[in-house]
Amino acid sequence: MWAGMMFILMLGIPAVLLQGESSAAKASEKKGKPQMVSVHVFNSEGKLVGPIAMPMVVKTEAEWKQQLTEEQYRITRRAGTEPPFCGNLLDNKKEGVYACVCCGLPLFSSNAKFQSGTGWPSFFQPIAKTNVSQKVDRSHGMVRMEINCARCDAHLGHVFNDGPRPTGMRFCLNSESLTFTEASKLSSLADPAAAKQEAKDR
Repeated sequence: MWAGMMFILMLGIPAVLLQGESSAAKASEKKGKPQMVSVHVFNSEGKLVGPIAMPMVVKTEAEWKQQLTEEQYRITRRAGTEPPFCGNLLDNKKEGVYACVCCGLPLFSSNAKFQSGTGWPSFFQPIAKTNVSQKVDRSHGMVRMEINCARCDAHLGHVFNDGPRPTGMRFCLNSESLTFTEASKLSSLADPAAAKQEAKDR
């Protein structure tokens, strides 16, 4: 327990905050209310906007299996890991945005990608802090910080504090948990929630 707390403090994440979010989620589920998240999404002009409040994406295991490939399901819904140096996005050097393969939430931008030498796509920061959630992972006899999609809880990988400046963080991801959209086509990631929010603000 102490080791886990120390790791969280090293990453600058209050343990109480993480526990509080978990408790709030459980309380919300008991009341039958959809758990809400506040995230950033793209609008029809290809601009990142937000934060916008919206319900989490929740599906049954059967629905996820129908939507995803076997490998995507194993990694995103069962916290699996792809072999190093095998992911199709590892050496991608195009400009654009990496989004969640499960729900399409934008997660990382190419301008934060760097060559870590670890064998997995690595980024020094997410496209928006609210779009990526974190929780302690004590599997395999280690204490690590797991990173997940904030909107659908898809497992993405882990984050470590050995990255480059300016954040010093290394978000280590599985290619199978991501989709890539080139910078010239970001309008294709337009989220209906953005249009609704823009209509309210008029």
